Amino acid sequence: MLQQTGETMRLGTLAPGQGGRIVAIEEADTPNAAENAERLRELGFAEELDATVLHQSPFGRDPIVVAVGSMTVALRRAEANLIVVKSQ
Repeated sequence: MLQQTGETMRLGTLAPGQGGRIVAIEEADTPNAAENAERLRELGFAEELDATVLHQSPFGRDPIVVAVGSMTVALRRAEANLIVVKSQ
């Protein structure tokens, strides 16, 4: 999937090498979404930080490895889909 500059996408939909600036961490009305969003914030995800997908599992593409700020974090795609990024 190609990214266009300024386009907002969910982090979990991106391929390795793609990323953007975090614009929102959503607390959708799905089970455990609010808890997962809080966990992401505790891990260091926050608005205005850059996030890039580094790797994905070869089996089902889940989990993914994400660089955010100076950290590298492994996430399930369901968790990563709570993070909305804007391509730069």
